[in-house]
Amino acid sequence: MRPVPAVPYKDPNNYVKLSGRIAAEMENAIWANQFDNLANRQAHYETTGPEIWQQTDGRIDVWVAATGTGGTYAGVAMYLKEKNPAIRTVIADPMGSAIYSYVKTGTLSSSGSSITEGIGNSRITANLAGAPIDDAIQIEDQECLEIIYQLLHYDGLFLGGSVGINVGAAVRLAKELGPGHTIVTVLCDGGSRYQSRLFNPEWLASKGLRVPEIKKN
Repeated sequence: MRPVPAVPYKDPNNYVKLSGRIAAEMENAIWANQFDNLANRQAHYETTGPEIWQQTDGRIDVWVAATGTGGTYAGVAMYLKEKNPAIRTVIADPMGSAIYSYVKTGTLSSSGSSITEGIGNSRITANLAGAPIDDAIQIEDQECLEIIYQLLHYDGLFLGGSVGINVGAAVRLAKELGPGHTIVTVLCDGGSRYQSRLFNPEWLASKGLRVPEIKKN
């Protein structure tokens, strides 16, 4: 393991570029290049998409998910659109990511920042390029935390930040569409790796965030 600074993709020391250079310098090394290797989205096109279609009996109105590499979102969106072009495909995006702006305006620009990890991007990856995108929803960190804490306290699901973005966007869509619609997202991140951050009041306060108040039923 080699820790690296959190720098943008244009920086030569960005972790994606650095990992590629390290792999090229080593013997018997394979660089998965998960952001731009189309086997990523193809795997979700062949497996995750059909699974969602089968488990909903084809009765799905919206697919919504955040993007990191773009593979999960894109593969599922491509499959579902082929099955039913009327299905809405929506990207959930944290603050600080440029994907929301790209969907809304056609230009890559970002504002703000987020404590979420592994999602959002400053570029269109090969996996995301050409995938159907009908809309995008931006979720702020405090809203993400509210969702995470509700899932833990009410549903017993101990999950991470990217799930807060995904479910937060799904909740927004549910309110927009009203009852009787099927909205699908993914719970893609466990909470155990974030115990010292997302579930640490002192750490949250240092980021200008507060522990959500959970109302008793």
